[in-house]
Amino acid sequence: MKQYNIHEAKTHFSALVEKAASGEPFIIAKAGKPLITVSPITKQPPRPRIGFLKGKITIPSDFDSIGREDI
Repeated sequence: MKQYNIHEAKTHFSALVEKAASGEPFIIAKAGKPLITVSPITKQPPRPRIGFLKGKITIPSDFDSIGREDI
């Protein structure tokens, strides 16, 4: 895996991102010490399913006052 120092990575950022997106991961180093690995995202995280519990749960009418001592 190719390694780039921070200055070089900043200078060629767009080209390096394109390479990583096409499947060529690389390492960014500071003073010769590897800091991070940049690699493509292979699978998108699932989107939250809004409303999937609709009709399956009920919220008690006193929900806002649960646990309050002044009631």
